[in-house]
Amino acid sequence: MSEIIKLDSNETITEIAIYNGVVYLAGQVPDDDSLDIVGQTRQVLANIDKALAKAGTDKSRLLTAQVFIKDLADFEQFNAEYKAWIQGFVPPTRATVQAHLVNPNWLVEIVVTAGL
Repeated sequence: MSEIIKLDSNETITEIAIYNGVVYLAGQVPDDDSLDIVGQTRQVLANIDKALAKAGTDKSRLLTAQVFIKDLADFEQFNAEYKAWIQGFVPPTRATVQAHLVNPNWLVEIVVTAGL
């Protein structure tokens, strides 16, 4: 049986879980919620890169992404940043939904899964 590895855990959440060669990230959110959709998206994507690196992988190994966006009016700006970030790689499967996020100032949250 494969070992389950959990990184950056507290009493309510684990940021990174690794099992059977698959890395699962918790929802990644912006560090600065005062930024617009472009700034928040850049921060979220950078946070994904950092978390994947900590787990020993990178965006070239992404399997799937779930995007939660506060306002679909921001979708085109979000998508432009996402496409620039994933350029040069085969993109993962992806779903994008409009959602009310826990922090009302967050404009985007992304959950990804990647292979090691």
